[in-house]
Amino acid sequence: MKTVDDFDFLGKKVLVRVDFNVPLDKEYHITDDKRIRAAIPTIRKILNDGGSAILMSHHGRPKSGPEEKFSLKHVVKHLMLLLNVTVYFANDCIGEEAEKKSSALKNGEVLLLENLRFHKEEEKGDEAFAKKLAQLGDFYINDGFGTAHRAHASTAVIAKFFPGRKCFGYLMAAEIENAERVMRYAEKPLTAIMGGAKVSDKILVIDSLLERVNHLIIGGGMAFTFVKAKGGNIGRSLVEADKLDLALKIMDDAKKKNVQLHLPTDAVIADAFSNEAQSAVAPVEKITEGWMGLDIGPESIKSFSEVVINSKTILWNGPMGVFEMEKFATGTKAVAKAVADATAKGAYSLIGGGDSAAAVVQFGYENKVSYVSTGGGALLEYFEGKILPGIKAIMD
Repeated sequence: MKTVDDFDFLGKKVLVRVDFNVPLDKEYHITDDKRIRAAIPTIRKILNDGGSAILMSHHGRPKSGPEEKFSLKHVVKHLMLLLNVTVYFANDCIGEEAEKKSSALKNGEVLLLENLRFHKEEEKGDEAFAKKLAQLGDFYINDGFGTAHRAHASTAVIAKFFPGRKCFGYLMAAEIENAERVMRYAEKPLTAIMGGAKVSDKILVIDSLLERVNHLIIGGGMAFTFVKAKGGNIGRSLVEADKLDLALKIMDDAKKKNVQLHLPTDAVIADAFSNEAQSAVAPVEKITEGWMGLDIGPESIKSFSEVVINSKTILWNGPMGVFEMEKFATGTKAVAKAVADATAKGAYSLIGGGDSAAAVVQFGYENKVSYVSTGGGALLEYFEGKILPGIKAIMD
């Protein structure tokens, strides 16, 4: 695996695919800069070598061309603070301005290109568009793990224009290394914690994990599909009625493969989807009609935490409840604490991006786990056993 450590970038104009898809508030202030900070070491390596960096990223999902709220110009100021160098900005990622500014870039300088997705050709993986991007630099680095599962122009197609002049950035290398540690080199017992809303979103990764894990904990909204499949009364809780047979199959597969499957035994229920709703604790299979489960209950917290604390390797993807509402955050917070406690005891813990990453940050455990991934969807596809286009393009 070729990384930035294998090259000297003196005098090189280096095109770097980063993932600056960061959340902004209504005044366009960054509310979470983790993805920008994650790219800084790679950019610094280029600059320290005496090269220049041309950064390209998407931001959000613009529907038809440029939109103010999706412009990358909003991250320039913050990027300058983190790098402590002037960051120039091109109002388009291709075309005359981008070409002129790239050409004029001196060693030690940084240029950020406007949102790639302002051009529909980016998501289509258009080769002509990729070629225009490629002409801006003479070396290509992919350091955007969050988009590595997309066969887009800037993540997969562009690499063909840089034979022998492409590699992974520090972030991409770290993401692959940490995923491999769970996939292939996990110390046992290995526990996977799967949460979130839908079984259908996680079925492929669950299938893959059943070949590897000793324990599979299922929480969040998806747990109620399993409870319903077993004949439980779940009230108005979230359920995928067309996935009941699938839930039964997962339970059966787990049994056959000697995987301990852990479902909640109790839930915090509410009469409305609101932080102001009336709430109570009930057995997970006896939820009152008209009420819904929005978090795991104290009994489930205790049993889940016990499994986690006795694990040597932990993968966590998906919350245990609606943790954005304080009233229903207890289960997710308790699991985050258990993961942190296990890590302190010597376990290795990988937090799988998305809501799980947001939760460990929110509850103050970000620096008390082994690794927090920047790519939710990309990491899940990696665990499904898929070859990610953004990784394959560098390896080819």
